[in-house]
Amino acid sequence: MSPLPAMARSPRLLRLRDKWGPLLAQMAKFGFVGGIQLAIDWMLFVALTWGGAPLIAANLVGRVGGAVFGFWLNGKYTFGSGESVAALSRTQAVRFALTWVVMSILSSALVWVVGRYAGMGWAWTAKPAGDVLLALASFFISKHWIYR
Repeated sequence: MSPLPAMARSPRLLRLRDKWGPLLAQMAKFGFVGGIQLAIDWMLFVALTWGGAPLIAANLVGRVGGAVFGFWLNGKYTFGSGESVAALSRTQAVRFALTWVVMSILSSALVWVVGRYAGMGWAWTAKPAGDVLLALASFFISKHWIYR
């Protein structure tokens, strides 16, 4: 018989699962929604800059596109109970908007600096990498401030 089933039932592992399991599940949901947000954001950004739009404007349009989707889905499923959209409060929307503004300034600064000094191709590459780092900060801000 495999030692895995007995090991999986150990009190220590069960305590770890009980302590970290819900947080990891929530992070996985946030990451899934964030991946879709990132794809929406990045596709809009690339399409707009490819069409000649200024970097900062294209970045902000992309971020708005992803943010609208993310606010609703994270509020409803990641940090909510799956209830109706009406369960999202005005306070949550204001907190989300404030966080979004700060994150957008940081993201725009990144693409502007990289685009100016390394070129558009590098800005296209740097944007998703920078946004992943911002998403990590955003998870904890969302969990402990926006959707609490």
